[in-house]
Amino acid sequence: MAGTGVLYLWNLGVNGWANPFYSAAIQAASKSWEAFLFGSFDASNSITVDKPPASLWIPALAVRVFGLNSYSILVPQVLMGLAAFFLLYATVARVAGRPAGLLAGSVLALTPVATLMFRYNNPDALVVLLMTAAAYALCRALQNGKQAVWWMLAAGALLGLGFLTKQLQVLLVVPGFGLAYLLAAPIGWVRRIGHLLAAAAGLVLAAGWWVLLVELWPASARPYIGGSQHNSVLELTFGYNGLGRLSGTEDGSVGTRRTLTAGLFRLFGGGFAIQASWLLPAALILLGGTAWVLYRTRAWRIPAGRQFTGMVIAFGTWLLLTGLVFTFMRGIIHTYYTVALVPAIGALIGLGSWLLWRHRKHTGAITMLGAAVAATGFWAWYLTGRGFLQGWGGYVAMAALAGAIGLALCARRPANSRVSLILLPVAAVLAIASALAAPAAYSAATTQVAKTGAIIIAGPRPTIAHHSGFGHHPAGAPTIPGGLVQAPVPSAAAVRLLREGGDSYRWVAAAIGANNAAGYQLATGLPVMPAGGFNGTDPFPTLAQFKTMVSRGDIHYWIGGGLPEKSHGGSRTSKEINDWVSATFIPTEANGTVLYDLTATGPAR
Repeated sequence: MAGTGVLYLWNLGVNGWANPFYSAAIQAASKSWEAFLFGSFDASNSITVDKPPASLWIPALAVRVFGLNSYSILVPQVLMGLAAFFLLYATVARVAGRPAGLLAGSVLALTPVATLMFRYNNPDALVVLLMTAAAYALCRALQNGKQAVWWMLAAGALLGLGFLTKQLQVLLVVPGFGLAYLLAAPIGWVRRIGHLLAAAAGLVLAAGWWVLLVELWPASARPYIGGSQHNSVLELTFGYNGLGRLSGTEDGSVGTRRTLTAGLFRLFGGGFAIQASWLLPAALILLGGTAWVLYRTRAWRIPAGRQFTGMVIAFGTWLLLTGLVFTFMRGIIHTYYTVALVPAIGALIGLGSWLLWRHRKHTGAITMLGAAVAATGFWAWYLTGRGFLQGWGGYVAMAALAGAIGLALCARRPANSRVSLILLPVAAVLAIASALAAPAAYSAATTQVAKTGAIIIAGPRPTIAHHSGFGHHPAGAPTIPGGLVQAPVPSAAAVRLLREGGDSYRWVAAAIGANNAAGYQLATGLPVMPAGGFNGTDPFPTLAQFKTMVSRGDIHYWIGGGLPEKSHGGSRTSKEINDWVSATFIPTEANGTVLYDLTATGPAR
């Protein structure tokens, strides 16, 4: 954990505001308890982010204590990574011993996408922590029948909090967790079903209170629900963040890139491969080998074997179901989503290695263990063939092959034999080092370059920030693939102009899209309204609402540009507002930023 902390904290400040969209919302939540409760983008509560607010709460509290800066936002994410490491270690160690737990935790810590996301302020860090914590609670429930109901209640509540972090994604682990408890709990069938119902109640209560509160709260007295077209959290849940992700029919979405086309081998190609697939082949091989050994030995008939079997079912279904959804979903998907697979990969590596080594005298078991080691080495060689480790992949593959052969040679020999005493430590070091060396190098490289914006990837490449040809954008606001606007870095002249008398207005400015507005809000420290929400395609505010706000003197400036032209449907009201403003008010240029003073009177331009 100390080593992981050093890796994750190293050069952390290079990420700046990381994802300015969420950093701006964290800033708002630190200033307004209403924004904290609803997850508003700005402290004046115009519109929420396109997720529930749980991922904002911990860093917002840190900002209240330590002030707004990169470290108060990102250090809590690092601590979430350390907690996830410890909980995965503790879970695997309970059923397979500390070395297996340490191996599982190390896989989690050194997978590049985990290093990326535990140094970032997207919701993925918290959702991974909560799912891992729920797996730990499940493990405790499988171990102790007397306190099982409380552990299952805790597991459900943790997943409910996960729902308040990233909505339906967290439910992908529920079928496997339920199946594991149903088949492996050390109690009678009636009590098992009762405990599962308790877990379901914990999930519904932990998630449902917020959903019910938002639905019952008068819409006129709360911020608009960002990401929805009808100001509904249920629409956000089942549409934009739910079934729309599977089908691709997400109104207001900017779509997904061609390079991320759905297909059977999506996770092994394109930008996905170097994120989380380094040990994915090994995890799948070990899952198959573990299932074969468990079936052959009927291990679930004894208490310890039953708990082990339950956790294999839980993590195995976690990996398979989540992986298949990521593989075939046709809606918005980013490569960093694969961080949700990493705890399952780490757990299956730890559990499978331990079990197959215990049964090493059987040819099938040692063969599968050796195949997992060799496959990891050769997959690393393939992935590094064109990367920054080009030329080193061959050495990793040879070390993995040597480790696999060494383990096979030691498998049938007594542990105290001269060959085993000399060869086994060498083989084990080669096997583990070859498995972790390449992902560790990519993780280290991830810490050396700035990762900022909405779409990021692990590895040595910095954030992509160039014009993609979609839309018209203000100065300093490049786009990223898919037509999203990168958060601009406002000029000193623009910030000075916005701050002048800014405290007299509810919103110091309004701009199309949250990514455009975020840069100005973070720079000025004052609320900036993101017209149209995240993508600029939500129907808030309408032109009539905006005119009313202007007539009341609520908004000082309109920031020109920022509307992406490529989207899947959604409202065009933000474009209507932009057209009305540009036809009604006189523009002022502040070092490349075009501002319209909405309080100034005079002839139209």
